[in-house]
Amino acid sequence: MTFKDLGLLPVLTDKCVAMGYTEPTPIQKQAIPFLLQGRDIIACAETGTGKTAAFLLPIINKLMQGPKGPGTRVLVLSPTRELANQTEEFCRKMAPKGVTCTAIIGGSGYKRQMDSLRAGANIIIATPGRLIDFMDQGLIDFRGLTTLVLDEADRMLDMGFLPSIRRIEKVIPAKRQTLFFSATMSAEIEGIAYKMLNDPELIEVSPRGRAGQLITQTAYPVNPQSKMVLLLELLEKDDLQRVLVFTRTKRGADRLAHVLEKRQHSSNRIHGDRSQAQRDSALKAFKAGHTNVLVATDVAARGIDIDSVQHVINYDIPEAPEDYVHRIGRTGRAGNTGRAITIFTMAEEHSMRAIERLTGEKVERVMHPEFGGTAPAFVPGPVKKSNSGPKRNFKAFGGARRAR
Repeated sequence: MTFKDLGLLPVLTDKCVAMGYTEPTPIQKQAIPFLLQGRDIIACAETGTGKTAAFLLPIINKLMQGPKGPGTRVLVLSPTRELANQTEEFCRKMAPKGVTCTAIIGGSGYKRQMDSLRAGANIIIATPGRLIDFMDQGLIDFRGLTTLVLDEADRMLDMGFLPSIRRIEKVIPAKRQTLFFSATMSAEIEGIAYKMLNDPELIEVSPRGRAGQLITQTAYPVNPQSKMVLLLELLEKDDLQRVLVFTRTKRGADRLAHVLEKRQHSSNRIHGDRSQAQRDSALKAFKAGHTNVLVATDVAARGIDIDSVQHVINYDIPEAPEDYVHRIGRTGRAGNTGRAITIFTMAEEHSMRAIERLTGEKVERVMHPEFGGTAPAFVPGPVKKSNSGPKRNFKAFGGARRAR
C-alpha cells in the first residue's frame, strides 16, 4: 500500500515520496481513511510509528479541499514545547502554499506568535498555558475551527492538564472532528476521552503500553549510593554513544550534568527551568551529534523524534509506569534497534513490577558484581553477570546522596 492508496491528494503523496516516506506505517494505514471521512478517533500506537503524520496528512488534505484564506480551522494541543515545535516543523514541510501553521508555546517569540494569530494561521499547534494567555487577550478566533487534536492524549487528559483542556473546550465549536493520539491510555483516561468525542473509532495498532519491539530492555538493581558510579561505568566502560539519560527532577538533571561535565563527557541538559532558547540549543546540539549525552526530565519523554538515539538510561525510575514507555520510546524508532537501561534500588522494585504489568513484558535484571545488588532474592527477572571493569571510588564523583 502507498500513501496514494489512502486517498491523499497528489501534492501530499509527492511530498511523502520526496521526504522518503514510501509506505504508510500501520497507524497511518488505519487512521488516515477514517480521518478523511471526518470520523472522531482514539488512536493508540507505539512511539516512533508515525502518529504525527497520521493526523497531519489528512488534516492538511482537508484544508486544501475546504475554504481558502486565513482563519484558524485546526487546533493541535501538545504537552511540551519541544513536541509542539517538532509538530510545527513537520507541518511546514508538508503543507503546500496557502496552508499556514504556527506554534504557540511559552518561553519564546511572543510577538511573532501574536502576529501569526492576527494573520489567521490555519493550524495552531499549542501548549495549553500560552494558548489560554492569548485566549484571555481575545487574540484567537475559534469560530471557524473544525478539528481538535490532542497529541499525547493520555498526558493532556491527566489532572495536570485537564482543567486547561476543559477551559479550551468551552470556547471552541461543539461541532467538530476530535482526534486523540497516544502510545498509552489508561481506562480512566479513555473514559474522559469518550465524553469529549462523538462515536469515535478506536484504533489500536499494538497493545496499550507496549514498549517498542526493537528495544532491548535491561535493569540494574543497585545500592542507592552506587547509582552515579554505575552510570559512569556504563558510559565509559561500555562506550555508549548517543545517550538520553532521564532523571525525575530538574535539580537531579543539573547535578548529573555537572558530574558528566567534570568527567569530560560531551553533554547538555534539558528541563523546565531552562529557557526555551537553552532547551532548543541543547536539543539541536544533541540531534546534530555535537553532544553525546543529553540529560533530561520528562519534558523530553513524549513525542520528541531524535534520529539514531542508541541508548536511553533511566537514572531515576519515572513516577508513572506510562512515562517509562514514552521515555524508552526515544530509541528504537523508525525501524532502528535501541537499548533501554534502568538503574533502580531495592525500594523501587515495586515500580519495576508496575512497569512490567503495564507493558506485559519482563525486564531483564542484570546483577552488576561491583555496584550493589547484594540481595538477589528480591530480583524477579532473569539475572546475568556483567563483565564491566573495576569498581570506582564513588566519593570522587561528588557525594553519596541519591540524585533527585
